[in-house]
Amino acid sequence: MEVQTGVKIGHTCLHRLVEKQEWSEPHAKIEVKETSIDGGKVRLRRKLGEGSHWQDYKAVRLHESYYGAFYQENEELINYINHQPLADILTCLGDGHDGIWNIMSQLNPGKTRREILDWYHLMENLYKVGGSLKSLAKAKEFLWAGRVEPTLNLFKNCRRKTAKNFCKYLEKHRSRIVNYEQFSSDKICSIGSGAVESTVKQIDRRLKISGAQWLKKNVNQMLKLRCAYLNDLLAI
Repeated sequence: MEVQTGVKIGHTCLHRLVEKQEWSEPHAKIEVKETSIDGGKVRLRRKLGEGSHWQDYKAVRLHESYYGAFYQENEELINYINHQPLADILTCLGDGHDGIWNIMSQLNPGKTRREILDWYHLMENLYKVGGSLKSLAKAKEFLWAGRVEPTLNLFKNCRRKTAKNFCKYLEKHRSRIVNYEQFSSDKICSIGSGAVESTVKQIDRRLKISGAQWLKKNVNQMLKLRCAYLNDLLAI
């Protein structure tokens, strides 16, 4: 505020102004072909004498241009996305979290939704298997081409718990594992949800400043303020 206006305002006064301000999420001016959702965490203050605790919020990035974040308002998040000018085929990128896919299953009603498991999250889980580097390299080659069955065959006789868990993970997300090589080379759509992960980090630059604890009633207002900044709605 001081940089933009030259007027120095105290922290308490500024916080009151933020609480009173009404923020609205932006409406996309272009057709939205991709969206990605990820979760962040915010530290909440409890009653005097009780320790703080962490809770989740959800952030969304539309077409790498528009940002939104919602705390305990999944319906608001879904409505916000569905009221955008969504393409006939909407690509939904996410990691393996059930809560993310539950939200995405309600997007783009009446049209087509293409769900894609984030490639880098997939690789992160592959390397948790451990063992033979040759097998891991072969599995990566198969998965890059979207070949789930040959990948499962590589680990079907492996007794390690990590391998069994990875096979369950592949079965669970089989329909979301695409031919990443083709999608990438033909520029059909993105194959990673790094854009929304970056969004969460940018939001957290404010929410997770050293020692920050928030009242539950103020979380959504702070999320909206941060997204307004990221959406260039605070420019004078």
